[in-house]
Amino acid sequence: MKNFSNIFICITLVFLGYTNTYSQEEQKKKSPISFDVSADLVSRYIWRGAQYGGSSPNIQPNLALNIGNFQIGNWSSYSLGGNNFVQEFDFFLSYTFIKEMFTVTLTDYYFPNDTVNYNYYDFKNTQTGHVLEGMLGFNGTEKVPISLFVAVNFYGADAIRLNDDPASADFNERTGIQYSTYAEISYSTNVKKVGFDVFLGMNLSKPKEANVTDGFIGESGYYGDNIGIVNLGLTASKAIPVTDRYEIPVSVSLITNPQAKKVYAVFAISF
Repeated sequence: MKNFSNIFICITLVFLGYTNTYSQEEQKKKSPISFDVSADLVSRYIWRGAQYGGSSPNIQPNLALNIGNFQIGNWSSYSLGGNNFVQEFDFFLSYTFIKEMFTVTLTDYYFPNDTVNYNYYDFKNTQTGHVLEGMLGFNGTEKVPISLFVAVNFYGADAIRLNDDPASADFNERTGIQYSTYAEISYSTNVKKVGFDVFLGMNLSKPKEANVTDGFIGESGYYGDNIGIVNLGLTASKAIPVTDRYEIPVSVSLITNPQAKKVYAVFAISF
C-alpha cells in the first residue's frame, strides 16, 4: 500500500507539472509578476551535508511569487515514512541585484512535529522553534560558472544552552544562539546534455558554550562540532523527454560529509 501511495503521488505531480509549466513561462513573458509552482521527490533528504528524516523518501513542494527582482515563497519537506518522520516548513524572501549576479535571502526555518502540541506562532527568542537565517550569494555568470554563498543563523533555535532545571520558571529556555555559519562554493558545467555541479560546503563556526558550570549545552551547532568541510559532492542532472513539449528533470547526487564521516547517494525527480 505504501508503494502504491508513492506511485500515485508521482503520477499526480507529473500532471501538475505538465499543466503548470507553460502557463508559468507565458506569465513571466507578459508580466513582471509571476508564480513558480513545483515539487521534488527525493530518495532521501540531505541538506548541507546532514540527513533529515532518516532514509525515507521526501516530497518537497515549492510555491513562490516573483515581483521584479523580489521573490517570496514557501519551501517544505515531508518524509514519506520510516521511524524518523520529519517535517520542514520554510518561508523565504530574496532580492537579486547587479545584473542578477547577487542575491540576498532571508529564510525562516521551522520543523513542525505532529507528535507534540507545537506552537508555530511562538516567536519568543528563548523558546521558539523558528530559526532565522540571512544569506548573501554570488550567482555566477556565463563566463564565470562559479557560485558562492555565506549563510548565518541570527535568531531563534540555534541554541547555546538550555535551562534543564524543571523547577525553574524558564525551564527549557535558551540563553543564546550559536550564530551557526555555513559557506558553499560550486562549479557548474554541461557535458552532452548532462549538467554537472561540483560543490564544497564548510562549517565556519565553532560551537560556543555559555559561561556556566551547570546544565547542558544545547545544539552543538547546525553543521558540526568544528570548523571544516561538511558537504562535498557532485550532482549530475538531465531532462527526460515525456512528450514533444514536456520533459522531467532528474538528478543523482553523490555527497560526503568528511567531518561526520558519512556518505550519501540521492536520486531526485522534479515536477
